[in-house]
Amino acid sequence: MRIRAGYDIAFRCFQDTPMALMLSIEPARLKDLLSGHSIEFSPNVASRDYVDTFGNTCTRIIAPPGLIEMRNDFLISDSGLPDEVAPDARQIEVGDLPDDVLVYLLGSRYCDTQKLSDLAWSVFGGVAPGWQRVQAICDYAHQRISFGYHHARCDRTASEGHAEQVGVCRDFAHLAVTLCRCMNIPARYCTGYLGDIGVPADPAPMDFSAWFEVYLDGRWFTFDARHNRPRIGRIVMARGRDAADVAISTAFGTAQLVRFTVITEEVKTRAQVSQAA
Repeated sequence: MRIRAGYDIAFRCFQDTPMALMLSIEPARLKDLLSGHSIEFSPNVASRDYVDTFGNTCTRIIAPPGLIEMRNDFLISDSGLPDEVAPDARQIEVGDLPDDVLVYLLGSRYCDTQKLSDLAWSVFGGVAPGWQRVQAICDYAHQRISFGYHHARCDRTASEGHAEQVGVCRDFAHLAVTLCRCMNIPARYCTGYLGDIGVPADPAPMDFSAWFEVYLDGRWFTFDARHNRPRIGRIVMARGRDAADVAISTAFGTAQLVRFTVITEEVKTRAQVSQAA
């Protein structure tokens, strides 16, 4: 299938403001692009890309005083397949994990493992390790937190989300990632595009989404504690230990968000449109 995705974001700055942006898709998906993919700035400013320690593409700019607009609109090819389900995927012993995976067992800014470790072992210690344990954690986070955009709070940790029992997609992901790490399962936070493909349309405005990946059987698998079901058409932008590593924008100064629009939708062929009619 073909997916159209992009954004229209604007900030207001009051002086020259250095910014680091994480608005590009992951490098592995560049081969799937069916159109150009670049950040358009208005006014036009110099920009420079670099790759961070997690393999994400980041863009540096210095935003001038006034309104700075950022846009992208692209087409990408997707398999149309839902997230993979592998019930037999086994948990790897910590001593056998690759060196670059170990960091995803550690606590991080929003994934405060030390505060949830006892809870995790009391609830999931009796669940078979591997896929079943991760799914049990995903089920728990899905049931524990009630979703609502009005519950968004940028500094909520996993333990606070667990206590408050409300949040947005990042809070579901942070709680599940933290509980996995408590059980010695490497888990990393993901952000990207997830449209309403193969599911009823959500009436709320489109936003970037957050989910997580776990390392089982020698590779990474996708899980989504908010939706708790395989979904179609994910487009990863960035991965990290938690949301602090993958913020779509980091301003080193005051930058007020004044516009935020995200697009993610399947582009149907004429034949598909005719069949639907």
